Amino acid sequence: MRALVVFALAAATVARAQSPDGGVEDDVLVPDDEVGGGYTPDEAQAHEPLRFTGYLDVGFAKATGNGSSFLANDRRAPLDYGSDPFAPAVNSRGEVASADPGGRFTNGFMPRSVGLGATPSFLLNTVSADVRFQPRAAPLFFFARVQVMPRLLPTGDVTRLELQQAFGRYSPFKTAELALFLGRFDSVFGIEYLENEANLRLGITPSLIARYTTGHGLGAKAFYRVQLPALWSALSLNVAATTNGTRIEALVPVSASLTGAVVGSARAGYELNLQKVQLKAGVSGLYGPRNDVRLGAARQLAVAGDVRVNAYGVSLAGELMHLVDERGPVAGKVTGTTTAELASRFVVTGGWVRAGYTLPWTSQAFTGATVYVRYDRRQGQFEGFPVLVTDRLTAGVRVDLWEVLALKAEVLLNRELAGAPDVANDVFTSSAVFTW
Repeated sequence: MRALVVFALAAATVARAQSPDGGVEDDVLVPDDEVGGGYTPDEAQAHEPLRFTGYLDVGFAKATGNGSSFLANDRRAPLDYGSDPFAPAVNSRGEVASADPGGRFTNGFMPRSVGLGATPSFLLNTVSADVRFQPRAAPLFFFARVQVMPRLLPTGDVTRLELQQAFGRYSPFKTAELALFLGRFDSVFGIEYLENEANLRLGITPSLIARYTTGHGLGAKAFYRVQLPALWSALSLNVAATTNGTRIEALVPVSASLTGAVVGSARAGYELNLQKVQLKAGVSGLYGPRNDVRLGAARQLAVAGDVRVNAYGVSLAGELMHLVDERGPVAGKVTGTTTAELASRFVVTGGWVRAGYTLPWTSQAFTGATVYVRYDRRQGQFEGFPVLVTDRLTAGVRVDLWEVLALKAEVLLNRELAGAPDVANDVFTSSAVFTW
């Protein structure tokens, strides 16, 4: 668990540098037998082809203001075009304390909400159950993750049951790190998707740009890595073709394609793996149709760069991205999804940087502690609306106990720098994550 904390600080698993840089399966789903050598099951896995794991995330949160980023007297429309409703996040899913527009019009660019408003409350954020199966005599691996999100307040989202991931993986060669995936899986764009789950995430809340990069894709992907032992290095390539791109499901549908075409995404990475110092860097790209437009050929394009450094308990991580959505046909007035009616042109640039330190002391019960600070900045503009600039300073601490319990606390200080009125939308949130 101590290694997991260190890796999360760098926004990926850097100490297990031999595992593929391919998502949750990077740290959890790639068996040790595939580290650098293809499919050669070890004795332990030969006796345990079927495994069940999971986690429980229980939180407590308090937001300022009314829990949303909307002012009571703001009459602009669509309201979500002139503010950032994702800012007052309270959990690892990026759900906010409130997304209630008070009867005013929004155009569907909205987060999911737990419906707290400004009321402090305990939250049952997520109950997650995984099942994984690896046949003894085949280079195959199967994984499924089912999650329950109880949302019982009438002002929040309804309780949801999601099949968040479900895929099969084929590793054709024993002597090459090549894996082919088919189904629903993590994004390959950037690095923040590596921390999608509460038990893997160092802190609690995702960044201000996570809505564009951490969604789950339905389709196919491939991962390949080549080791350079003489240089203590490795090169990797992660590519995917999906129905929806890399945005979260609150923004675009995932279960089927609205356009009949796929979105291509990829990340090329470099790793330096020394005994005390690890570095990972990568560039990502995305191109394809918008999956919130039913008619026409509106496209989306995104590029990103990321870096992670981990040395002697200190870690730095950061990511920058730029995304452009083309306007939908008929002057942007084509019917989109059931929640979004206007396919407006949209441009966003943003990023985040995080620094952390893991304490060097551990015991049988106290298995790790990390303090961290993260800075996010986002600049976005819908066509015909002012440029909206927001930022956030996040400070937090994580304590790990008995390798099965992570206690976290976090403060989010949100600011509207341009294009939106000042609003009280800061958040204190905390989380206890039980892992089995």
